[in-house]
Amino acid sequence: MKKISDFVDGLYVEGGRLINARAPGESGIAQAARIKRSISNDRKINQIAEGIQLAEAKKKWNELEF
Repeated sequence: MKKISDFVDGLYVEGGRLINARAPGESGIAQAARIKRSISNDRKINQIAEGIQLAEAKKKWNELEF
């Protein structure tokens, strides 16, 4: 059974593990903005990777002799 004195700044020990029961440090709007930015960055990275793949394929195609 947990006592109030077992909780220290939202942290407590349960089964030998330290459990973090604190509220999240950023607001929902900040989380949404961070997720949107990471999705945008992922799309840019994927576009660059696709461009590199296309350039490599084009180089191989140009090296072929018919």
